[in-house]
Amino acid sequence: MRQRKVKHEEERLEALREYTVKDGTEWRGRWGEVLGAQGRPIYLEMGCGRGHFLAALGELHPDACYIGAEGRSSIVLRALELTKEKGLENVRFIPEFIRDIETYFAPGELSGIYLNFSDPWPKARHYKRRLTYRGFLEGYRRVLKPGSLIEIKTDNDALFAFTKEEVDAVGFEILEESTDLHKTELSARLITTQYERRFQLLNKNINYLKLRV
Repeated sequence: MRQRKVKHEEERLEALREYTVKDGTEWRGRWGEVLGAQGRPIYLEMGCGRGHFLAALGELHPDACYIGAEGRSSIVLRALELTKEKGLENVRFIPEFIRDIETYFAPGELSGIYLNFSDPWPKARHYKRRLTYRGFLEGYRRVLKPGSLIEIKTDNDALFAFTKEEVDAVGFEILEESTDLHKTELSARLITTQYERRFQLLNKNINYLKLRV
């Protein structure tokens, strides 16, 4: 999808550089340093969009650190502005699409991963590009601490069915599951993305999985 032109985008991004981590692969194994984590857990959201989800988590859990990865500069700009507006010191962004998570993070460096409304790549020949494909799931396993969680939300029913097959293939434990999250009492319904709120207004079901690695 073509990005919408944002006025003074480059200047605005530069002014918010304190919240970004460029060349994230250079910090592999040393994210505690760049985040000032000092032993605190570090969580990653792949495809963080405008940052509403991470901002909510950052406010709710000030003793944890959160990283959002987003390759669309006009979108990550909104996330950066929101983070600054809320004064969050425990949220940072990698302004890139992460293709190989193991080039960014060392074994056991992360405590959890969020996959919210990932691109479903609907064409059958593109199945290996889906972020819940077993090849990606195995990569997540290696960068997560044992027993860590992966949480997945999607409005795409076909992607959800595919994801469940891939999860079964790699042997992750399903702790929570729903095909209509906001009609449950699961705590995952309480922190939402911007897309998710839009889908709620349209009465669109949200599929959800919580996995233990």
